[in-house]
Amino acid sequence: MFTGIIECLGTILKIEKEDQNVHFTVQSDISNELKIDQSISHNGVCLTVVDQTEGTHRVTAIQETLLKSSLGNLRENDIVNLERCTVAGGRLDGHIVQGHVDQTANCVNIEDQGGSTLLTFEYDASLNNITVEKGSITVDGISLTVVNSRSNRFSVAIIPYTKEHTNFAHIAVGTVVNIEFDIIGKYVSKLLSLRD
Repeated sequence: MFTGIIECLGTILKIEKEDQNVHFTVQSDISNELKIDQSISHNGVCLTVVDQTEGTHRVTAIQETLLKSSLGNLRENDIVNLERCTVAGGRLDGHIVQGHVDQTANCVNIEDQGGSTLLTFEYDASLNNITVEKGSITVDGISLTVVNSRSNRFSVAIIPYTKEHTNFAHIAVGTVVNIEFDIIGKYVSKLLSLRD
């Protein structure tokens, strides 16, 4: 489990394809501390460390992960958000994040609001995922609060610190991001659908 509070940024150094899998070699400030078989969130996608060397770690994404996330769009030198799993008994500063991306969304608008930035994302509503006003959403692994919730779009307002310390510093209109909808909302939605 993760919290959506980004620990550091990583740089994609190498991308290797092997059959349907893609291996990513990532350089980061936490790579030296990682262990093989450890779960790490990369732009909100939970991936297992399969190799670790001085200053880098390697993870593998399978076809299912590549189809549901934006990881297949990554290129060498791209910046990714990284977070290690939360420690039992530790603080939950964001919200409950599984690292299981539900779908992708496109950034359709960025608006400077004089001290914050409002980003609007659009997603395929046919997958029946929902947002609620002031609810939690995970965008590229970042725990955020939904504003302007609609059936196929939502906005988030970020402070300068978040923009400076995440890959949101590089986001533009048209950027595809990973979305994980709130787990509590997903369970409520599922329970309601079973009543029909």
